[in-house]
Amino acid sequence: QVQLVESGGGLVQPGGSLRLSCAASRIIFSIYHMGWYRQAPGKQRELVATITSGGSPYYADSVKGRFTISRDNAKNTVYLQMNSLKPKDTAVYYCGADSPITATRHWGQGTQVTVSS
Repeated sequence: QVQLVESGGGLVQPGGSLRLSCAASRIIFSIYHMGWYRQAPGKQRELVATITSGGSPYYADSVKGRFTISRDNAKNTVYLQMNSLKPKDTAVYYCGADSPITATRHWGQGTQVTVSS
């Protein structure tokens, strides 16, 4: 069973930064497309950023220029560097792994990010 474990969430003031990590196991990480998603209270889960197996990133307009997604295939880990955080970034952030073979998306358990003064 695929395992994805997120870490790095917490409470930060507006304008601050956080770095989320997602460690994957029991998959051939290098061939998976990886992504970060978030879900705020009362809202649907939304895409934040994705990165292909080849390292090409994609960002939602709401985070473009503030967030950076990256991956380290040697460590089976995907990262989300979040700068200039805003209160509207408050959400549970989930890591997703897309299998290129089965088209199945696996999810982590999520990590809470709260941006508040």
